[in-house]
Amino acid sequence: MSYKKTIFSLYYDWWKNIDKFIFSLIILLFITGLFFSLVSTSLLVSDKLETNEYEFFFKHLSFVFLGLFTIFVLSSINEEKLFKISPFIFLLSLISLFLVPIIGVEVNSAQRWIDLYFLPRFQPIELVKPFLIILISLILSNEKYNNIYFKYFFSFLITLILALVLAAQPDIGQTLLVFFSWSVLIFISGINIIFLITSCLILFIILYFSITYVPKFQYIKNRILSFFNTETGTHNAQSEKAIDSITSGGYFGKGIGEGTLKNRVPEAHTDYIISVISEEFGVIAIILILLLFLIFIYSVFKKVYLENDERTKLILVGCTSLILVQAMIHIGVNIRLFPTTGMTLPFISYGGSSIISISILSGVILNLTKRKIN
Repeated sequence: MSYKKTIFSLYYDWWKNIDKFIFSLIILLFITGLFFSLVSTSLLVSDKLETNEYEFFFKHLSFVFLGLFTIFVLSSINEEKLFKISPFIFLLSLISLFLVPIIGVEVNSAQRWIDLYFLPRFQPIELVKPFLIILISLILSNEKYNNIYFKYFFSFLITLILALVLAAQPDIGQTLLVFFSWSVLIFISGINIIFLITSCLILFIILYFSITYVPKFQYIKNRILSFFNTETGTHNAQSEKAIDSITSGGYFGKGIGEGTLKNRVPEAHTDYIISVISEEFGVIAIILILLLFLIFIYSVFKKVYLENDERTKLILVGCTSLILVQAMIHIGVNIRLFPTTGMTLPFISYGGSSIISISILSGVILNLTKRKIN
C-alpha cells in the first residue's frame, strides 16, 4: 500500500509542478507523428519491405512510450542532479560515438549506427546532442573560472572534435547542427562578436581543407557539388521526388491513402516524411505542423524571458533552438533548399534514436520550466 502511495505521490508532485501547456504540445506533436505513421508511412514502408502492414506503426508507438517514460524521468529529478549526471551521460554517449568507426554498422553508405544485438540499433549522436547542450551551458555559466575566453575555447574544442568525428561517418547534417548549437549558446552567453566571427572562420577553413584534401570527406564534397549541379547532380533525385510529391498534393491533399507519388520517395517514414504528409493532406497540414512547432518554441522562450538563472537560460535556448533548426533543415531538404542530409522531423518521423533524443530534450525543457518549490 505504501509503495502505491509513493508512486502516486511522485506522479502528483510531477503533474502539479510541470508546465502543462508545454507538456500538452509535446504530447500533441507525438500524437501527430503517430497519426501519420498509422495512415500513411507505416503502410508504405511495410509494402516496400514486405512486412506486416502495421509493424512500423507499433514500433513507432513503442518508441513513443519509451520516449514518454524518458520525459517523465528527466522532468521528475532534481534540477541540480540533472546538471551533475549530464556530463557523465555525455561522456558515455561520446565514447559510443567514437566506437562507431570500429563496431558501427553501415546503412545507405553511412556508418552512423551501433548494433549491440542485446539492444536495438541506435545512433549515438542522437544521445550526444542533448547532453552536449547541457555540458556547454554548464561550462559557459561556470562562475569558478573567470576567463570567459578559456570557456569559449574549451567548449569550441569539444564541439570541433565531435564535429570531425561526425564528418568522418559521414554526417554533414549533424555536423552543422552541432556547430549551430554551440554558436547559439556562446552568442546568448554574450560573446565578443569578433571572437565569434574568428571562430567561424577557423571552422570554415578546417572544414574546407578537410572536405577538399581528406579522402574520407570526399563524400561531403561530392554531395555539395551535386546539390548545385541541377542537371547532372546524382543526389538531387531524392529531393526532386519529394518536391513532386508535395506539389501534387496541392493545398488540401489527395486524401488518406490516395497518394501515388509517395511510393517513389526514399526514406518516406523518416527523412522525407513531410513530402508524404503533403501529398495526402496538403500544404495546409505542413503549415499546421509548423504552427505547432512555433507555439512550442514561443512557449519555452516565454519561460526563458522570465528566468534569472544564466545556466537555465542557456540550456532552454539551446534545446529549443536545436529542435527548431532540425525541423527547418528537414523541411528545407524536402523542398530542396538544402542538400540531402538524412535529418528526421522532430516528434513526427519514425526512428527510435531520434524519438529518444527529442524526448531527452523535452524532458530537460519540462524540468527547467516547471514550478520552482522553495
